[in-house]
Amino acid sequence: MAVKGSSERLVELLTRDDAVQGQWVETVAAALRGRISRAEVARELTELSRALAQALEQSGLDWEGEGYSEVRALLVELSRTRARHGLSPSETATSVFACKDVLAPTADSSAEDITAYLQLARLLDALGLYTIEAYARTREEIISAQAEQLLELSTPVVKLWEGVVAVPLVGTLDSARTQVVMEKLLQSLVDSGSEYAIIDITGVPAVDTEVAQHLLKTVVAARLMGAECTISGIRPQIAQTLVALGVQFGDIVTKATLADALRHVLQLGGVRQPAFGGEK
Repeated sequence: MAVKGSSERLVELLTRDDAVQGQWVETVAAALRGRISRAEVARELTELSRALAQALEQSGLDWEGEGYSEVRALLVELSRTRARHGLSPSETATSVFACKDVLAPTADSSAEDITAYLQLARLLDALGLYTIEAYARTREEIISAQAEQLLELSTPVVKLWEGVVAVPLVGTLDSARTQVVMEKLLQSLVDSGSEYAIIDITGVPAVDTEVAQHLLKTVVAARLMGAECTISGIRPQIAQTLVALGVQFGDIVTKATLADALRHVLQLGGVRQPAFGGEK
């Protein structure tokens, strides 16, 4: 639908009426309650109103058309900013929907202005929904990135001795985390030139068949790199569970504590053992 005629007045208000622009900024800034500065809000809405006016002139009310590419880009950036500041979807969409309140017709408005307003209101509804969708995508990206960071932080590889590294695991061990454990352990073996690795499961609350399989995959991967693996943290409850499940670790050495595992690998390496727990 062309803008000529009924929408000309709205284009003029968006680009020339400073009072309307200022009221739009004030409405949005008040809704955000200072979490984004008024100057930033003013910059965003000034750019948006300019791009929106140009899009109306070029493409009419077809917001999915090529003429609205800049408008959509600005709304995506606005949504990303709101999501990173922890604002809600409704607070994000307010930046668009507030324009409807500012431009709402009055008792003195002509029939032409009212018709144009109704057309623009439908356009702003569509752009507001687009903003919410962009916000949701950004939030998903943020949550995914945070989950990856937590996986990295929860799976450290520690150098215990010359030629000995350990992976102290805490929490549930699933497929995604197993992949991270493998990658970090193998990279650490390459970087440090270590020949022995200890996988400590003291902090793993429960070990079932699936967890045992994940551990075995990690051990096999380390062995392919030429490192000998020991699993420590086999508590009595875990040992009983593994026996009941019929899980076999084969020739993989298991120890009750990390200290026992370290003593074992030092013996394998021919290193004089340090004293643990007051031993002489």
